[in-house]
Amino acid sequence: CRQYCAAQGWHIVSEYVDAGHSATTDARPEFQAMVSAARSPEHPFDIILVDSLSRFFRDETLFEITRRDLDKKGVRIVSVSQPLGDDEAADLSRKVINLFDGYFSAQNSANVRRTMPQNAIAGFWNGATPPLGYRVVDAEKRGQKLKKRIALEPPEAELVRLIYQLYCEGDGQSGPLGVSGITRWLNQRGYRTRKGSLFGVGPTHKILTARYYMTGKWPHGVDRSNTRLTRPAAEPVYIPVPQIIDEETFEAVQRTLAERNPKVTAPREVNGPSLLIGLAKCGHCGASMTRTGTTRGKRRYSYYSCAGCHTKGKSACTGQHIRTELLDAVVM
Repeated sequence: CRQYCAAQGWHIVSEYVDAGHSATTDARPEFQAMVSAARSPEHPFDIILVDSLSRFFRDETLFEITRRDLDKKGVRIVSVSQPLGDDEAADLSRKVINLFDGYFSAQNSANVRRTMPQNAIAGFWNGATPPLGYRVVDAEKRGQKLKKRIALEPPEAELVRLIYQLYCEGDGQSGPLGVSGITRWLNQRGYRTRKGSLFGVGPTHKILTARYYMTGKWPHGVDRSNTRLTRPAAEPVYIPVPQIIDEETFEAVQRTLAERNPKVTAPREVNGPSLLIGLAKCGHCGASMTRTGTTRGKRRYSYYSCAGCHTKGKSACTGQHIRTELLDAVVM
C-alpha cells in the first residue's frame, strides 16, 4: 500500500489496522475510527486504500451502505490488487467481487465448524483460552498445522484446589467459607485472576461447579459465547484434560451448593422492593449499591452498600454505606 501511494504521489495521512478482527462485521475499533475520521468535518483524507476490497468489508450489503455514505463525504475506496476505475462497469465488477468475498467467507466458516469437532475428537485443543488451572502446549505438527493439547499449570491448579478446600474446610482459622467469603479471602490476600483482575462471585462459583476439574473431560462445543448457540446435550465432544479435584471433594461441594441454593432453601430474610437498587453507584469504585441490613435489639436498619466491597472485600473498595430511607428521601 505504501509503494502504491508513492507511485501515485499520494500523501499518507494515517494507517488503520484491525489485527485478528473479521471483516464480516463493522465491530472493529480501527475500522470505526477510520470511518469516523472520514465523516468528520475536518475531512483529513480523500481516499481509503486497501490491499483488496475484502479487507474493507466481506459483507456486500454493509460494504455498499458504507461506500455510498463515504462517497457522499467525498471519500473513495481504492484497492491495490483490484483496480476498477470509476465507470458503470467498475460498479458492477465491485458488486460481483463483494458477493464472491462474502461467499468464500461463509465457506471458510463452514469448513472451520466442520473440522473443529474432528480436531477435538482426536484430543486436540481448538484455540480457546483454557480455564484456570490449565495451559496450552504444543503436541505435534501435521503438515503446516501445529496441534495443541491441554496440560496442567501447577500454580493455578493449586489455586483451584485451595478454593475447594476453603469451601469445604476453611482456612484453618475459620469454618467453611461461602462463595462470597472465598472471593473476599482471595482478594484480600493478593490472589488475582489470570488477567490480573480481582476475583468475583461469578468466577468463583464457576470454578466450584466446573465438572471437568473432576472428570478430566472438557466438553467442547457445548456453549458458543460468540453466537449464543448451545450444542444439544447428546452431541458434546470431550477433550481430555488433567484431573485437579477428586470425585469425593467435588461431589461434597455440589451437595453443599445445592443445600444453600436460595431457590431451594429460603433466605433468612426476603428484601422488599428498593427504590434505587440497580441505579445507585458507589462513588469510590463505581460498583452498584446493593441492599444490606442489620438488627439492633428489635429494630431493623436497612442500608445501601457497595456491592464491590460486599462481594470482593475491602481490597476492591473500602465500601460505602448509607441509610436506605435517607438516600431515598434525598432522591425523592
